[in-house]
This record gives sequence, C-alpha cells and structure tokens, in this order.
Amino acid sequence: MTASARHARTLPDPSGRSASNRNQGGHRAVWGRLRRLALGGPEDPRWSRPALWGVLLAAFVLYAWSLSSAGHANSYYSAAVKSGTESWKAFFFGSLDSESFITVDKPPMALWVMGLFARVLGFGTWSLLLPQALAGVAAVAVLHATVRRAAGLPAALIAAGVLALTPITVAINRENAPDPLLVLFLVLAGWACQRAIETGRLRLLLASAVFVGCGFTTKMLQAFVVVPALVLVYLMAARPDVPRRIRHLLAAGAALAASSSWWMVVVDLIPSGSRPFIGGSTDGTVWDVVIGFNGLGRIFGEGGGSGGGGLGAGSGGFGGAAGAGRLFNDIVGGQISWLLPFAVLALVTGLVLLRKRPRTDLARAALVLWGGWLAVHYAVFSFAGGVFHPYYTTALAPAIAALTGSGGVLLYGAYRRSVRWSWVLPVGVVATGAWSFVLLNRTAEWNPWLPWVVAAATVAAVPALVAARLPWRRGRGIAVASVAFTLVAALAGPGAYASATAFGGTDHSYGNALAGPSTEQRPNGQGPGARQPGGQGQAQAGGGGVRVVGGPAAELSPELIGYLRRNRGDARWLVAVSAAQQAAGIILSTGEPVIAMGGFTGQDPAMTVAKLQDSIKNGELRHILLDASDRGPAGPRKGVISAVAEWVRQHGTLIDAGEYGGSGGPSKGAGQQLYRLG
Repeated sequence: MTASARHARTLPDPSGRSASNRNQGGHRAVWGRLRRLALGGPEDPRWSRPALWGVLLAAFVLYAWSLSSAGHANSYYSAAVKSGTESWKAFFFGSLDSESFITVDKPPMALWVMGLFARVLGFGTWSLLLPQALAGVAAVAVLHATVRRAAGLPAALIAAGVLALTPITVAINRENAPDPLLVLFLVLAGWACQRAIETGRLRLLLASAVFVGCGFTTKMLQAFVVVPALVLVYLMAARPDVPRRIRHLLAAGAALAASSSWWMVVVDLIPSGSRPFIGGSTDGTVWDVVIGFNGLGRIFGEGGGSGGGGLGAGSGGFGGAAGAGRLFNDIVGGQISWLLPFAVLALVTGLVLLRKRPRTDLARAALVLWGGWLAVHYAVFSFAGGVFHPYYTTALAPAIAALTGSGGVLLYGAYRRSVRWSWVLPVGVVATGAWSFVLLNRTAEWNPWLPWVVAAATVAAVPALVAARLPWRRGRGIAVASVAFTLVAALAGPGAYASATAFGGTDHSYGNALAGPSTEQRPNGQGPGARQPGGQGQAQAGGGGVRVVGGPAAELSPELIGYLRRNRGDARWLVAVSAAQQAAGIILSTGEPVIAMGGFTGQDPAMTVAKLQDSIKNGELRHILLDASDRGPAGPRKGVISAVAEWVRQHGTLIDAGEYGGSGGPSKGAGQQLYRLG
C-alpha cells in the first residue's frame, strides 16, 4: 500500500461522523423510508395509509381467492409457460411446445413473467396466476399514487377502490392472459407521463414511452391506444416551451419505437428455419401478426390486415355487434360500464370548472390524460369490427376509476361551494344509480333484492345531498350520510359482480373471461351466458359461424397417450394435431412437445406438405392425429391444412384403436383418426 493510500484511509470524514455513526444513519434512513411507505408521511392524514393498505388487501383477496381451483386456467398460455420452463429457446420465442414448432399468437412478455415464477416456484396454478394477481394489485397502487399527486388523497382512494372492484378487472386478474400485465404497464406509463408534465424532465417521458413499449411486447397494438392521450396532455400541459416539448415527444417516439420493436426485429431477422412459426401470422413473421390478426385485423375485421382469423367486420363475435352502444349491451355492460356515465359527467364538468387554471395545472392535465384515455379506448372498443372479447375493456378501467375519483371530488367540492353547480353531483348520483338498477335487473334471478337496495340508496342520497347544504347544526352528519348513500348507489352493483366472480363459484371459461353471476343465474342465457360452461373451450371463427375448439372434449385418452409414448422412439415431437388447444392439453398432461399444425385458430399455415415430409424423413415426427369429419378447418387458409390432411390420408397408415386398447376412435372426442408416418 502506498503512503498516499495509507494517508487517505486515515483522513477524517468531512461530516465529522465515524463509520459506525454513518452506518447507523443509513439504517435510520432506510427504516424511515420503509416507515413512510407503510404508514405514510407526517403530512398525511392518519387514515390515509391504512385505508390504502385496506384497498390493496381487498384487491389481492378478490384476485387471488381460491386460485388453486383454476387448474391450468387458459391451457393455451399455460402450455407455453410449461414449455418455456423446459427450454430457454421456447421461453424467448413464447413457443407453445418445448421444441418450438409454433408460438402463441401474442408476444411473450407476460409468458416470461409467469415462466420465471414457474422456474422458481415450480410449474402449477399458483406460479401461473399469482403474477397476474400481483400485477393487478400493483396497478391499483400505481393508480392511487398517480391520482393522489393530481387530485389529493380522497380522490386517489376512490380511484383505487373503483379499479379494484371493476368486475372485468377482477375476472381477468384471475386468469393467465396478458391483460393484467398490459394494464400495469399502461398505468405506469400514465404515472410517468404525469410526472414528466409536473417536472418537465425528459427521462420521465422516456420512461412513459418505454412502459408503453413493454405493453406492446405484452399484447401488441392494444398498448398504443393510450398514446394519443399521452401525447396530447404532454404537448398541452408540460412545463417546457413548445420547441422543447416537441423535441421531447420526438425523443419519446424513438424510445417507444425501440422498446416496442426490439423483440419483433430480433425474431424476424432470425432465418425461418431456425425459429418457430409465429402463431397468428400468414407468413411466419411477427410483423404480419402486428398488422394482421392482432393488429388492424382486430379493428377492421378480416380484411383489416394481412392476417385475420377474426370475425368479419361488425359481426359482433364475443362482445356483441360493433356500435356506440356495445359497451352498454347485455354482454359487456355489466363488465365495465357501471360508472362510465358518471366518469363522462365528471370529466366534462371538471374541465369546465378548471378551465381558467394555468396551462400547466396538474389537476386539469390529469383530467385531459384520463379523459383522452377514456375517449380513445371507447372509440376503439365500440367500433372494432374484428374479434372483440369483453375482457379487453379492462384497459378502460383505470381511466374510469381515475375520473370517478378525481372528478367526483371536484363535483363534491363544487356542490359544497356553489349553488350554481350544486345540481351536478345529484344528477350524477341519480344517473349512476339508475344505470346500476338497469344492469342488475338484467340478472333479475340473481339476488333479486339487490336492484332495490341500489334504488333505495339512490333515492336516499339525493335528499341527503340537498339537506347537507342547509345550515343545520347536524349538517356534518347529514353530509356523511349522503356520501355513504352515494357510495352504496355507485359501488353495490360492481362490488356484487366482483364478489360473485371471486367467491360465488361462477362458471369459468378460461380464454373468454367474464365477471358476475353464472350462466344459470341469468335469464335466457344473456350476458356472460355467452361463455362456454364448465370448460376451457374457445370459440373461433370458421365455416361461416363460430365453432368451439379445444377444451376437455379434445383431450386424448390415456391409452392413446401411452401408445404414442411407447412408439415415439427418438422423434422430437410426440404427435401432431390440427390446432393449439388440443396440443396444449397433451403438453400439459404429458410434458411432451406436440405440434399444433394450425395454431390457435387451426388456420395458421404453419405446417405444409414439404415441412411434414422433411419431419418424417429426419425422424422428427411419427404420428399425426386428423379430424375424420373434415378435410381441414374452414376459413381463408383452408387449402394449406387440407393439403396436409389429404397427403397424410394417402401416404400414412391409419392405426386401429385396438392397437392401443381404445374403442370407437383414438380419442375421447369422436371423429378423430391417428396415422403412423414413415
């Protein structure tokens, strides 16, 4: 050691503290931050942090209660997660099978999260669904933090509670779909954008763009629906001058492009022979999925992109016919629309009340942010002509919740201060209670007393609100009563649907999540009766209508599974089947790689005659299972799969069920035939 080094070691700390004192100070600082996180800051009301923890706990209970009963939930994504735990290549691509013949039809970020949990905890229900519940709770916490900075603690608490209780959010956070992670990324993007507006710091705007990019790598173009709102509010309200704001937005655009496209670019640059076929595409590329099946095809229908696989324009599909009333119809209304009228009223009134505020006013900027989020999502979801599942609307829930919280507090303040504006809040309460009554009456056989409780609370809330403005000695008590009645009128309906979803033993159809009472509790099977009871079957377009593929009926018999294992030899794949749902069931039950020739819809041109011949020649595949009642799935890509099926029937060897101890066909589902190849 040199003399200078020894001298440096003996130099006194400029602050005059010893090393032990510095360590103690560091420990105190860490403890102080943890204490502030748990109990709030000294400036916060004593009730604020316990109330937040109560909401987060309630959210976790709603999202995680009895998860073990879900089994593998959506088997399509579960099989991909299982395959990713067995192969890092399958993990990176999001492949359905561990040998990476074909991927799922979404980008893999949600699969990555579940896959990492599964590698640590072991593959099972909790490793699949716990990350989803945690993502949902985190989204509630981030929304609370965002609304609090702009509108205060009461507004933040209301917003957090509304998001936690949104029925479709409860339903999808109990599944292993990409949407819970997508919503978390989008709420984080909103938080970062609002902080960028507040501080003028470019790095926060870049963070907002990266969060949206992560959303793209979770569910592609749906993440971009928030971008117009983020751009508008930053351009309108951020602190920097106009040229700097434009430069910041251009930089954020570059960050968005890079964070969105990196996985797609990497995958598409890999030669097709060295990577799996990209599920949902027509040519095996991610780009084709982006502009087709999972992109423009979702908005414009089958002709909206090079892909498709969805229903024709305006056909309705799972969520009812496209149009301005779609979010209020019998299927979707009870999932998301309970507080939608109040959120719109609060947005419009709030913008009028704050119209004279400075350009950079954070409260008004927040209304523009969430109002833009609401408007663009409403337009896209209402008029999308392709496949539309009701659970997509969970992305609308943060905006409704934020506007209900911040706008509701604004309306209450105006009601208390101004005779001119005192009528708006009662009108909002009446509209909310009336719409809740209508929604609950659609399930009149389920808790028939509940609509009348909401009606009574609504009727009681209005005179209580009027009386609370009078100069009575007990005016505070009346005001508290008016707030209580208002909360019952607004939240009893969605709270009941949320509770039925988590605790009520409702029927589940993983892949088409719906909240609320079960099918049997609905008159004429309306609303969520559209789900497929008791199974995991998924309706898909084809043959001029909607058909159900996969599910328990498509599982193979144990005798056939045993036969395939005994006769597999050194082949890469256990068997090839027509579509992903059946392949997923076999993968989950056996842990063996299975080829899904037509992907999720059964229409992907992933398998060709030439590919099949190469697989046979190389000893990679020995058996294929075909549908005897059909010459291939109906639809625009029918020719490729039909050609494969016809070639197999001509050149393969049909195996009699007696060879493996079966009867009446090779599987539990009638009409399937097993062929030996080569």
